[in-house]
Amino acid sequence: MSSYRARLPPLSLLCAPRALEFPGQWVNFILSVNTMTEIPKVVLVCEKHFTDDCFLNLGQYKAGLADRLRLKPGAVPTLCGSVVTLRTFLAISTSTVSCRDFGVGPSNADPLCLSSTPIKRPPKRPRLDLDEELEDNPLEGSSFVGASKGQDSSYDPADSITASEDSSTSTHNSKIYMVYENCIMELFNACPVCTRACDVKTQRLGTFLSVKQWCPHCTFTRHWNSQPVLGSTPAGNLHLSATMYLSGASFIKIEKVFKAMKLQLFRYETFRRHARSFIELTNIILGGDMRADSPGHSAKYGSYTTMDLQSNTVVDIQLVQSNEVGGSYHMEKEGLTRSLALLESRGVKLDCIVTDRHPQVQKFLRERNITHYYDVWHMAKGISKKLEAISKQKDCEKLKKWMKSINNHIYWTAAGSTSSPERITKWTAILNHVRDVHTHEDPLYPECEHVIRKTTDKTTPAFYRLEKLLTNKRTMKDVAKLSPHYQTSSLEAFHTIILRFAPKNVVFPFIGMLCR
Repeated sequence: MSSYRARLPPLSLLCAPRALEFPGQWVNFILSVNTMTEIPKVVLVCEKHFTDDCFLNLGQYKAGLADRLRLKPGAVPTLCGSVVTLRTFLAISTSTVSCRDFGVGPSNADPLCLSSTPIKRPPKRPRLDLDEELEDNPLEGSSFVGASKGQDSSYDPADSITASEDSSTSTHNSKIYMVYENCIMELFNACPVCTRACDVKTQRLGTFLSVKQWCPHCTFTRHWNSQPVLGSTPAGNLHLSATMYLSGASFIKIEKVFKAMKLQLFRYETFRRHARSFIELTNIILGGDMRADSPGHSAKYGSYTTMDLQSNTVVDIQLVQSNEVGGSYHMEKEGLTRSLALLESRGVKLDCIVTDRHPQVQKFLRERNITHYYDVWHMAKGISKKLEAISKQKDCEKLKKWMKSINNHIYWTAAGSTSSPERITKWTAILNHVRDVHTHEDPLYPECEHVIRKTTDKTTPAFYRLEKLLTNKRTMKDVAKLSPHYQTSSLEAFHTIILRFAPKNVVFPFIGMLCR
């Protein structure tokens, strides 16, 4: 079969009656334009083969008030054009046909008379969070539903389905009804294409019901959801949790009412998770760091990223140009200022913020009375560089063996302490470690917990320089503010991803950098 596709204007394809019940006029017309030995079960006929009086809503369709044409009962195709646009779906051996494949909406039709090309699947629906709850008695399984007799020849299966992917409709403004299970199942009694019995599978998540219909005769499939899905959470579950919480109702009492009426409901754990995730206000732990567009201290652009460290979610990115703030040194403070102003305008409250040790950022957050912690990796990197420089000096070579231990000690001090005095006590204990002293005077940390190793004499120049580095005023002040929980490693990882779109060795204009 050729892969050529003609560039034809969109045409409506109309569903013909079942092959076993074709009127003689339909059969004669189809055989007159196609040489075939038998009529397929599913046939779509182009709108060009019908006269205008065959349609119920031709005026509305031309005015743009309807997206598909509808045939009058008893309508028969009579017009034959020079190019035949009749298309047959050989559904049994070629594809799984969804309800939209039989719609009367616009479609780019192939000029071929017959086509066995597999039909393109519709876009994937949102994947449900199946971990939301484990139902004790879910309505899940396969049921065989009997077929109903009689079917309108102009019936269009797509008319009975409302696309759940339509995001333009506001879910919280939609009306909600109480529907019984047997009433829902009546909608899936028969295949809308061949009117035979179908296999139906149902799945429940709280108040949400999902129905999958499959016809073993013509392979028609349909997937219907009782509620829109917001991300991976059914909207009805979330709205019910919010309604109970905001109205002050008790979940236990509501649960008793639902059980008495046999209404399906999620469990209390799901209600609490909805409350924590979507309803209850919480203070966030914010991480902030700037990425310059070029190495060194002459950057033209700086993108300051703030991230919720508890969920690793990027909250905001501010792009700052150096000439806006009088130099690249001031870009980091300006980016943080803009991000905090945005969060404040949205009503977001901070528990604390974790950044590097930029002096302007320190002063700004101190004046704003915001709890500020330092990222451990940035401090460990700075001390390691200074230790490496000292270890290259005369009589200080022994310090090179302690560099890794001191670096690990910084992380242990931050993670194993609950207060600033305790962090300082554990940090200064490293000076006793290198001298083979493992008991300390401070009651916050009376004894070491490390393995004994080769030590350094207190009177050596190496120890003097080490003590001067680790106990100077600035280091002690920074150690007291080391972050005890979250770090900015997630931010650093995010910045490495940006390098793929905005490498530092390529110059971009402001709008180009902003887009990236």
